[in-house]
Amino acid sequence: MSETAEEDLPVALLVDDEKEVADAYALRLRGLCDIETVYDGQAALEQIEDDEIDILLLDRHMPGMSGDEVLERLPETGFSGRVIMVTAIDPGFDVLDMPFDDYLCKPVDREDIRDAVSQQCTVLGYETLGEYFSAASKRSVIETELPEEKRANHEEYQAVVERTERLRERATRLLSDAEELFETFEGIEREGR
Repeated sequence: MSETAEEDLPVALLVDDEKEVADAYALRLRGLCDIETVYDGQAALEQIEDDEIDILLLDRHMPGMSGDEVLERLPETGFSGRVIMVTAIDPGFDVLDMPFDDYLCKPVDREDIRDAVSQQCTVLGYETLGEYFSAASKRSVIETELPEEKRANHEEYQAVVERTERLRERATRLLSDAEELFETFEGIEREGR
């Protein structure tokens, strides 16, 4: 049985100032996702701006820029993934206002971190699939109703084409059954008789 190529796996970014801890968690996630590791908050934001990150695993307590500060600045980066806090800080009521999707208290067992990442990949995959279906149905209607020469130079149409391709690629990376779902969607007759 062949292993899945890394480019076919979800992309996770692990951020922890303790190099040994970060590297240990990265090893636990091997084979589940393509994992990038950085050791401070500023490097995390730079990585997020440069690459499409699906899952962000983030420590709260780091020198310089804390994980809490990274969370606050995520909207500026255009980040559209899911966030799992992986931290030794015991949660208090402050977490109620924090924009994360899961919270794991260190030390984290191998199966727990793998299960949390898998769950968030599935959630993100279905969110992405919903966005894809919406954009793809618009694209399909335009392609059915308007000739190629009218579509070729239309900026909004071209943006939808690019968006559907990006979303399809991401959903495929995140969901094992994505191709079946695409086939069902594409089998629906959308033009009038």
